[in-house]
Amino acid sequence: MPRRLIRSISIAPQLRPRKEKKPMIQPADVHELVSHWWFAYDNAIYDEWADMFTDDAHFTCRTDTGKTNYEEFVNADVHGKAAVLAWQTEHRKGSPHPLRHGGENVHISANRGDDADFRSYIRVSQIISGSPSDLSTALVTGTVRLEGGVLRFSALHTVLDTEESGVIGERKVF
Repeated sequence: MPRRLIRSISIAPQLRPRKEKKPMIQPADVHELVSHWWFAYDNAIYDEWADMFTDDAHFTCRTDTGKTNYEEFVNADVHGKAAVLAWQTEHRKGSPHPLRHGGENVHISANRGDDADFRSYIRVSQIISGSPSDLSTALVTGTVRLEGGVLRFSALHTVLDTEESGVIGERKVF
């Protein structure tokens, strides 16, 4: 009588029960949200703004020195989507057009699954005498959160650069 070979059968890896991993926010998605925000802000597309913020959003804006003649215009510390949108709308209405905020070096500094912290820079320009003119640069940090599959800002903080550049070894940066 022929002998039967008995082989052990293993479950294919894709069929094995596995521990579900929490999805992580992707850098490209953060970059997309930041880019969308600055484009919609610059072009005063007000009806797109609300979808980009959580209900408990926190927004701050200030200069790094606190010593400019436009402090009152740029200073903000507002909580809640309605307050953030109200401040942004009034601020945008008092700003030039065309105005361009170029977000760059956007990256995630902490990722907790459904929310993530990010850091970036902006370069702000306007048109004077038919040519682009630098208006400001800034450090932009914040937190984004996934809500129902949609990425939104839960915090957005802008610190405008006004301090004269100097040797980095002689100053505190972060």
